[in-house]
Amino acid sequence: MGLTDTPRSERIHIGIFGHTNAGKSSLINALTGQRISIVADLPGTTTDPVHKSMEILPLGPVVITDTPGLDDKTVLGKERIVRAFEVLRSTDLALIVVDGTSIMGKSELAIIMELNERKVPYVIVVNKIDKMKDIDKRRFDNDPAIKGHVFYVSARNKENINELREYLGTLMKGKIKENHMLDNLVKKDDVIILVTPIDESAPKGRMILPQQQAIRDVLHFDGITMVVQVNELEAALRALKNPPALVVTDSQAFASVDKIVPSNIPLTSFSILLARLNYDILYLSESVKKIKDLSVTDTVVISEGCTHHRQCGDIGTVKLPNLIRRFTGIEPRFKFTSGTDFDESIDGAKLIIHCGGCMLNDKEMEHRMELAKAKNIPMTNYGVAIAYMTGILDRALKPLL
Repeated sequence: MGLTDTPRSERIHIGIFGHTNAGKSSLINALTGQRISIVADLPGTTTDPVHKSMEILPLGPVVITDTPGLDDKTVLGKERIVRAFEVLRSTDLALIVVDGTSIMGKSELAIIMELNERKVPYVIVVNKIDKMKDIDKRRFDNDPAIKGHVFYVSARNKENINELREYLGTLMKGKIKENHMLDNLVKKDDVIILVTPIDESAPKGRMILPQQQAIRDVLHFDGITMVVQVNELEAALRALKNPPALVVTDSQAFASVDKIVPSNIPLTSFSILLARLNYDILYLSESVKKIKDLSVTDTVVISEGCTHHRQCGDIGTVKLPNLIRRFTGIEPRFKFTSGTDFDESIDGAKLIIHCGGCMLNDKEMEHRMELAKAKNIPMTNYGVAIAYMTGILDRALKPLL
């Protein structure tokens, strides 16, 4: 998998913030060398956060998010500013773009305070140096609140843009960890069997991201991958001279795979591996027990991190609710969320069941878990919930503990 194929969750997330017409869109175009964002003198050109996956050397694969102006005074301006601040949840590096001929406002200072509190590295990019006077530069140089964070550019004239790229690379060096779903689970020449059902809910012509990541991880650790469907699993096990080091299955096939794989062979799921990577796996395993205590008046929030088109037999909206109905013998209330629709949607919930979060980065997943804890709402994930309700959670967790 090349850099351009790097999953969004593993890219450096760069948030671009600033007042209307400070030059945010111009800076993005200059940094990337492409016309990604619309540039205009009209205020409010960017009305909602716009995400773009790119590669910027020496940073590497990044997701750039262009946000609405922090001084947006349109009818929907307040809501757009709220959305701009929400981008901070997944931001690894923030660029606060300031018009060098103007002064910083309260909203920019509020962003800086939030970044300091979250310990997120940031750069105040003072734009339009081609129009600045000496007195303008002294104003920024002498401000103790932003000392050490200021970088001067002209996005329109591409002045100091290469230098800014190099500075950002230096700033982020060593700060983004390389994550592996199968870390400490695969040794050289180990055979790993991946069970990947192809049914009506599988994406056409491709494998889902966790399956791709698992294959890549086995290769990274010099292991050997066997990819099969459930009906091919027994033949795959017979074909091996020695038992596989691990079997990883799609959560939907947990019950069937558990019956086929001998108890002496470690077994887990893609979703549980993601849970270990993105969540506190022990917290999820404790929270899942709340399923048995559900009543007909309780609300279960089932949340997807991405906004893919839900297909026939969708795990989140069809298979999980059906499994909960069978396990509990009751009909609780179900609420479904996707994408960024999470924070307000969980209020009043008895339990949250989240997807594996393969499209969300560490910061966003940490935010969601901490928010659930702050609201005293137990939170688990798809794989843990399915393993629990099929009676094989202990087995599925054993290889990870």
